[in-house]
Amino acid sequence: MIVDTHIHLDDTRYDDDLEDVLNRAREGGVKRFIIPGADPKTLDKAVFIAERFNDVYFAVGVHPYDMEHFDAALFEKYATHAKCVAIGECGLDYYRLEGSDEEKNLEKAKQKEVFIAQIALAKKYKKPLIVHIRDASRDAKEILLAQHAKEVGGVLHCYNADEELLSLSKEGFYFGIGGVVTFKNAKKLLHALPKIPHEKLLIETDGPYLTPTPHRGERNEPLYTQLVAQKMSELLGMSLKEVKNLTTQNALRLFNIS
Repeated sequence: MIVDTHIHLDDTRYDDDLEDVLNRAREGGVKRFIIPGADPKTLDKAVFIAERFNDVYFAVGVHPYDMEHFDAALFEKYATHAKCVAIGECGLDYYRLEGSDEEKNLEKAKQKEVFIAQIALAKKYKKPLIVHIRDASRDAKEILLAQHAKEVGGVLHCYNADEELLSLSKEGFYFGIGGVVTFKNAKKLLHALPKIPHEKLLIETDGPYLTPTPHRGERNEPLYTQLVAQKMSELLGMSLKEVKNLTTQNALRLFNIS
């Protein structure tokens, strides 16, 4: 059994064959799916999908790129839903910052504000966080520590191999490993992966993005978690069954899923 802890099933690229995508994954051993909340505009769609399929869950949150759509009232409406298992994906992403230093600093300040607001929601509703960090490790880590996010813990989605973040494993945070681990140029991740405590490892796709080798260039889908698990097994010196069992138990524990 595998749990895909981060799959954007509400993306339009799954509209035409969602059931086929899910059935292929189920036949391949993927038994649970979590839709992260990236843009509130698609939240109702994510909720609809989670209500339609017993093995699909969702989170409420907003990606840093869509922070102007942050709606605390909307998130609170769904935070207590029986299928809502987390808050996020939320966090910091400085990769696309443009403009003058002043404009960049204003953008960073706004991202931090929205991130902190979502941490507060997670603590209020006792839900783990799904955290997105890109080119902002130090600021994100400082915020997670300062806001006492360890009260709820969470996952560093699509872990970017920054070893500065490894210490968050002691603060209740897990590390989402996806298709990047199969890339030839993922040397930093290959080096960092064995340093992550086994009890803090999760598997994800981030589909439809970050499709693993040998399917790069195609739409990603939950079935391909099998390729991630296989690569993790090679790198960690564990059997494939051990990796699947370990990451599944970790996911069920973090997200309080039966």
